Amino acid sequence: MKVQQISIFIENTSGRLAEVTKVLGAAGVNIRALALADTSDFGVLRLIVDKIDLAKKVLAEKNFTVSKTDVVAVEVPDRPLGLAQILELLDAAGIAVEYLYAFVERRGENAVIIFRFDNSDDAIRALQAEGVRILSGENVYNV
Repeated sequence: MKVQQISIFIENTSGRLAEVTKVLGAAGVNIRALALADTSDFGVLRLIVDKIDLAKKVLAEKNFTVSKTDVVAVEVPDRPLGLAQILELLDAAGIAVEYLYAFVERRGENAVIIFRFDNSDDAIRALQAEGVRILSGENVYNV
């Protein structure tokens, strides 16, 4: 029930982000979700893509530093306090959220949030025990 994300370290210079998207697009890789965190010198671009291994390969060939990370895609009620309730469940289970970002697809009455946890297996068990739906990689990659 984990989803693979790629993280790309990029210099914080004009055009570098465009270069990443051009390399991926030319290889036929579709970006499903993304988040960008930056400092004054570099950024970390986190992507959910439909062809993970191909994306990693073509970016590495262009001298980008790329890594794969497991994340978890969670359906979150799309209403006030929806995310707060999920975070409360995680807190009660002693699970720390390292980061999160929203996914572009809505699923019914729910939004989809991508989470990176300190312990993904424990987080999945805790959320499923409370009836929270965890999406598979195929659900996310092929939207």
